[in-house]
Amino acid sequence: MKITRRLLGTAVLTAAAFSFGPGVLAQGKVLRVVPHSNLAVLDPIWTTAYMSRNHGYMIYDTLFGTDENGKVKPQMVDTWSESPDKRLWTFKLRKGLEFHDGKPVTGEDVIASIQRWGKRDAMGSALMQFVQRMDSPAPDTFRIFLGEANGFMLEALGKPSSNVPFIMPRRIAETDAFKQIEEHIGSGPYVFKRDEFKPGDKAVYTKFAKYVPRAEPPSGTTGGKRVYVDRVEWNLALRDAQAQVSALQKGEVDIIEALGFDHFETVKADSTLQIPKWSNLGLQYMARFNHLHKPFDNPKVRQAAIAAFNQEAFLRAQVGVKDLYKSCGSMFICGTPYGSTAGSDIQMKSNMKKAQDLLKASGYDGTPVVIMKPTDLASIQKLPDVAAQLLRQAGFKVDLQAMDWQTLVGRRAKKDPPEKGGWHMFLTAWQAFDVWSPIGSAMMDTRGEKSTWFGWASDDRMVELRNQFMRATDDGTKKKLAEQIHARAFEVGTHAILGEYSQPVAARKNISGFFVHNGNIYWNLKKD
Repeated sequence: MKITRRLLGTAVLTAAAFSFGPGVLAQGKVLRVVPHSNLAVLDPIWTTAYMSRNHGYMIYDTLFGTDENGKVKPQMVDTWSESPDKRLWTFKLRKGLEFHDGKPVTGEDVIASIQRWGKRDAMGSALMQFVQRMDSPAPDTFRIFLGEANGFMLEALGKPSSNVPFIMPRRIAETDAFKQIEEHIGSGPYVFKRDEFKPGDKAVYTKFAKYVPRAEPPSGTTGGKRVYVDRVEWNLALRDAQAQVSALQKGEVDIIEALGFDHFETVKADSTLQIPKWSNLGLQYMARFNHLHKPFDNPKVRQAAIAAFNQEAFLRAQVGVKDLYKSCGSMFICGTPYGSTAGSDIQMKSNMKKAQDLLKASGYDGTPVVIMKPTDLASIQKLPDVAAQLLRQAGFKVDLQAMDWQTLVGRRAKKDPPEKGGWHMFLTAWQAFDVWSPIGSAMMDTRGEKSTWFGWASDDRMVELRNQFMRATDDGTKKKLAEQIHARAFEVGTHAILGEYSQPVAARKNISGFFVHNGNIYWNLKKD
């Protein structure tokens, strides 16, 4: 691979360096995408990383999906019913579902997939607390028997983002949930070309000719997944934001999945390019504490950090474009059914003096806080610098450690002490549908080391409130419980929210078919 030019003294790979040759470049049936990050983990159940989720949506299908308005609709499921006591759910799969290896999708495949997902996902784990057993009385049917009724069965099975309950062949889904799968076969609209996959270089997907899409128009993760291109190529090598825009302008790539905020106005002014609307709800920045090790094993220290984290400082530094961000005191996203500011005064009405006072009162012993900083994820890479600055102002000692995002993803799973390769804090972003409910939000799982997400928060009162929420079936009760959970999360300092933003996507004008989906999805697109 040839390095063709330099930008600001740094070697930059252009799209031409990544090129598959002039013949391929001219093909209208090849969609070239620059994803937001490298793809290293191919198991979307093993990790919550969005690159792995996006890879999952290319090759797997789901039982249900969530449309652009947050409504759950069937996807692989044709019909379903529930018993009068809501404890027996029976689902029938639609006809024509086939895995990429030619085998039909069966109820046994579904059951194994749900079981594995239920061991890694926050909402899946919550659902499995109610499941007594599952069976498949016919190849196209599966049943879920509950010990007691709950109010989120379809919401769980239609969960649109990490971790998504993707359906895999039984033999693959039976892999230990804490080990990565080695085969990557689904029944979705694209086939993964494992023989062409090169981490840090490219990932390739080809149209699955036997996929039978639903008749409905696409919306969110629901509707017809119609494929109008023969091949989708993810350019994993083109990481410089300026080089990405240049490649887009030249027609060397078709879509930039996460346009650098500094280049928003440039793309907006270019008549050959577009910034399509793809999301009704944006994303939320957040900082996650490691609750296992000092100093963040102390809730008073966590409160001090939260008080120091002024959202405007993070948003202005990371996003910069005022129209693309806003401060919000709701962990469950402002304007959503459970949106609440209960308990948020400690952050939203705080100041640095308050943070300093809280830290002094906490008994903080000067332990250096290890913050992991990703160097190759433009949408969040400035956040750790802001966090380090604010924490130092509050009185913390900080050890800012740089690494690529995939290294961070692997390291955050470690429970080792920071001085032995562990960590104290990392910063990331969640799409709205991942965090807008007490069950779906991984940060609200406070079962300590049994929690499904990194950070391992522990609080029995939160567990109790969340269990009550799971069993609630009327909206009024759910709303009241959500407010109590929200206030408690601020009280114990599960994590810090850093504001909401919209991540612009950039594309050439000859790409059509974009629809609102709150994620990164590459069906329904046409290339003229």
